Amino acid sequence: MAWEVWWALVLGFAASAIVQAWVPRQRIERSLSGSGPKPVTLATLLGAASSSCSYAAGAIAKSLFEKGASAATALAFQFASTNLVWELGLVLWVLVGWQFTLAEYVGGVVMIALMTIALR
Repeated sequence: MAWEVWWALVLGFAASAIVQAWVPRQRIERSLSGSGPKPVTLATLLGAASSSCSYAAGAIAKSLFEKGASAATALAFQFASTNLVWELGLVLWVLVGWQFTLAEYVGGVVMIALMTIALR
């Protein structure tokens, strides 16, 4: 199994290293601290745009949290990067239909909203 998932581990740790090395702490604190609608929405959009595998999402979310992102924004990034990506939606649409694609996206947003409320 290690042979089959090595690329995801390398991708996750490389992306995490990029965040740790080149993204200034002040920028993350300014953009992703707090649990209000603006930082959670930004984290959700960044996560959806990252199209990460779960290994990369976990590593990047941990790096963001260590650099000053709130728990809500780090988790929103992680949830969005694994549930709100267009590639997953495309595969779902082709294999099981648009209803499941819509359910995946709505479910991802609901999950992020419930997590944000629960962390307050």
